[in-house]
Amino acid sequence: MKDVGDFQIRPARVEDVPVILELIRDLATYERAPHEVSATEEQLVDVLFGERPAAEVLLAFEGKTPVGFAVFFHNFSTWLGRSGLYLEDLFVKLEKRGKGYGRVLLVELAKIARDRGCGRMEWAVLNWNEPAIKFYRSLGAKPMDEWTVFRLTPEEIAKLADAADTAAITEETEQEHPPSPRLRRAREEDED
Repeated sequence: MKDVGDFQIRPARVEDVPVILELIRDLATYERAPHEVSATEEQLVDVLFGERPAAEVLLAFEGKTPVGFAVFFHNFSTWLGRSGLYLEDLFVKLEKRGKGYGRVLLVELAKIARDRGCGRMEWAVLNWNEPAIKFYRSLGAKPMDEWTVFRLTPEEIAKLADAADTAAITEETEQEHPPSPRLRRAREEDED
């Protein structure tokens, strides 16, 4: 546990899942989307502490009171040939802001990234969150303005996966029953 006065940071444990979910809900409320949280304690136990943890969590406490958290995981850069640290969420309760807790959490994450040999740290911030943008810039972080984030929802993932299955079936069918020479020429002309 890292201590800074009455402030401590430590890795989350399975018994912290209710606190983690509460902080997730607090963050969603701050980001104007409380209705979008569908995570449950059972899901968090599985994805954070199960056989293949998908992410790690640092919890921040003022005394014994949880005041914030950082959720992170490793990604990979093909260009660097190294893993990176991706910060999914950084949150400090509104009434506890201005005490440097967010900075201490980021410093701890930077130490983890350094010690694990990460090639970079990355995260996203909502465009309207000017206080966070100003804070990140003050740390030396630079926005990646030339990048756009894309997302598929579970329904869109299923649709894309089904389309891939349909394409594979169509390809198999064409191998079993090849198109006529005229149809093949027309397809080849379309490709040129």
